Amino acid sequence: MIATTTARTPLRILAGLVVSGALGPWQVNAADGPCVTDDADREVCLDAPAERIVSLSPGATELLFAAGAGDAVVGAVTYSDYPPEAEDVPRVGSYKRLDMETLLAREPDLVVGWITGNPSEQLERLQELDLPLYLSEPRELDDIASTLERLGVLAGTADHAADEAAAFRDAIDGIRDQYADADPVRVFYQVWDDPLMTVNDDHLISQAAALCGGDNVFGELGSLTPRIDTESVLDRNPEAIIAGGMGEADETWLEPWRAYDSLTATRHDNLFFVPPSSIQRPTPRVAEGSRILCEQLEKARERR
Repeated sequence: MIATTTARTPLRILAGLVVSGALGPWQVNAADGPCVTDDADREVCLDAPAERIVSLSPGATELLFAAGAGDAVVGAVTYSDYPPEAEDVPRVGSYKRLDMETLLAREPDLVVGWITGNPSEQLERLQELDLPLYLSEPRELDDIASTLERLGVLAGTADHAADEAAAFRDAIDGIRDQYADADPVRVFYQVWDDPLMTVNDDHLISQAAALCGGDNVFGELGSLTPRIDTESVLDRNPEAIIAGGMGEADETWLEPWRAYDSLTATRHDNLFFVPPSSIQRPTPRVAEGSRILCEQLEKARERR
């Protein structure tokens, strides 16, 4: 299968463009085969819909299945565990270190990469080999919907993907409307425990909290996932603390905060857990995670 791209910019530069928000909008162009613009502002064109797709992040795997292209996914990285069928897809290494030999042996006619998650030198190698490479990096809630649409175009499942995208947009709009008049809640989201890490207002998690009045106490920090310390959390005194934990039901990251009675979140028992894959992966399940998060912030309001 022949693929073309309109840019061969090194991936280390593209990653910087994504972080700075300098990339343009996507579009679907009329061509002999499917053609879209990816999140690195590269035109990705195929001569026919992809039939053998390799996914280089768990989120991309989930997006491909949601877009109706699950049957075409012939390779994925470790932790690609949703939907359950994804666990049966052959592995091509981890998102941090791809097994290039195994990846190439899958003979993909489309590879979906992760700009800031995959090693830039390995993504560049794929470009040098002229493999059809779609670079993904959803940064806004609507980027999840548009990614579904673009992947659907490339995989020949555009109608299914459009329906899923519309359902996601409707779900997000419904949450926003439900909490349109909600009072703000000062919130700290713990994305990691050692080192202690959170998110700023550019992160999807912070955007999800904002749907229902969540005011990120670290929102102004420059890094997408800044490192912080316990003292800074105590100083900013959030009304609610939300953690993802190491597993889908592991709430142990919340336990250390119970020792700090000076925290408003601790005094009012506003220590909450959201299953991490529902809020930390840029997939349609962000709507589910946002709903859980918003229900928890509503409890914080009720406990005032």
